[in-house]
Amino acid sequence: MPLDTSTYSLALLRLDGRRWNELRRMHAQISTQAAADGSSYLEMGNTKVICTVAGPSEGRRGGAGGGAGGGGGDANASVQVEIGIAGFSGVERKRRGRGDKRTSEMQMTIANAFSNALFTHLYPHSTILITLHVLSQDGSLLAACLNAATLALIDAGIPMSDYIVACTSGSTSSNSSNDEAADPLLDLNGLEEQELPFLTVGTLGAGEKVSVLIMESRVQVERVEGLLAVGVDGCKQVKEILDQVVKRHGKKILESIVS
Repeated sequence: MPLDTSTYSLALLRLDGRRWNELRRMHAQISTQAAADGSSYLEMGNTKVICTVAGPSEGRRGGAGGGAGGGGGDANASVQVEIGIAGFSGVERKRRGRGDKRTSEMQMTIANAFSNALFTHLYPHSTILITLHVLSQDGSLLAACLNAATLALIDAGIPMSDYIVACTSGSTSSNSSNDEAADPLLDLNGLEEQELPFLTVGTLGAGEKVSVLIMESRVQVERVEGLLAVGVDGCKQVKEILDQVVKRHGKKILESIVS
């Protein structure tokens, strides 16, 4: 039976039943693949991502294998990122090749973000390879990849200054409508991203230091500050969720050692 959304506007709810400042259901796991140095599985709504980390190890420099990399020369480790998007992950049922422009941009963004957050100076002449597999897309794809990579890097034991947590925020009206009463929205799904302007923001931990900020939509400049504030607040909520995931995993490890 289809969901009756006729009263949503009166209750100030969105099409999926959330309020403007609510995150979608988030589920995450660590150490999902024993063969990898670090691994994670993350769901943000219906967006599902698997991440594995290999390294620090020698070799694979300069974006070999079609990935994108970031790093500061031989004195620091090079962070390489590869993203594979399954053909069945979206509505289009189209497989993206390694040369896809959007995928390459996401790889470079993630590599640059973690090159600054990780203590790469501790691993000279080495490479940290982050591999992301997108199983399902329903909005906030870049944010989900960043969050999944953070958990996998923690599982791999690679030191970093703090978590990189990410979220999206959008506006209830487009740039052309010029609606002064437009409200911000937190954590957009796929349908909302197709219709509304939005940005993706990533912060270091629960603070307000922005490490990633991507906006490809056109929006009035007066609304950007509000979108950014809502996105940063969403990142704080994501940080609490990821923190609980890490603590639960650590508790399981301690219980297995003690028993």
